[in-house]
Amino acid sequence: MSDRILVFYGSYRRDRMGIRLARWLTAQLTARGCDVELIDAMAVDLPMLDRMYKEYPKGEAPEAMEMLATKIKAADGFLFVTGEYNWGLQPGLKNLTDHFLEEWFWRPAAIASYSAGRLAGARSNSMWHPILSEMGMVVTSSTLTVGQIGQAIDADDQPQGEGGASLTRAFPRFADDFLWWVEAAKAQRARRDPPY
Repeated sequence: MSDRILVFYGSYRRDRMGIRLARWLTAQLTARGCDVELIDAMAVDLPMLDRMYKEYPKGEAPEAMEMLATKIKAADGFLFVTGEYNWGLQPGLKNLTDHFLEEWFWRPAAIASYSAGRLAGARSNSMWHPILSEMGMVVTSSTLTVGQIGQAIDADDQPQGEGGASLTRAFPRFADDFLWWVEAAKAQRARRDPPY
């Protein structure tokens, strides 16, 4: 049975470029035999956090939240594709993740970041590590960073130029690391139930 991976993307901006990276990563993981679904925060369109999923009585959470909770609980791993806004986190992605907690537990997460500038979302990337860890995920040490996103990946989601070549070179090691942890966590969950 193939590994079930959810790729999360969080920009709500009109001219968003990071969706190209999210689609490319989804295609690359699919080509490796994973069962991959791209979760676009803008398409899911959860409200600003008022109540977490677990705070609703059973069966009373909004439909979009219920559907996403089911997908998260069934996943073997998560890939977060994040931009960087003013040296910080992308608010749409942070809002989506904060609606859930226990649903994330005992699965690995990987982070890919991007920005319009040369720093490639590295500050946002580093901010996500402790957040995802606090939310019960094992965060892989390998990350991807893509600078000048509009030049590195074209409108057909294909890497191009120096930035695209760098992404293409970095992806195999990143994916190997992430999928090793996905397999390890999956095997452990099959062997023994999580402690809580």
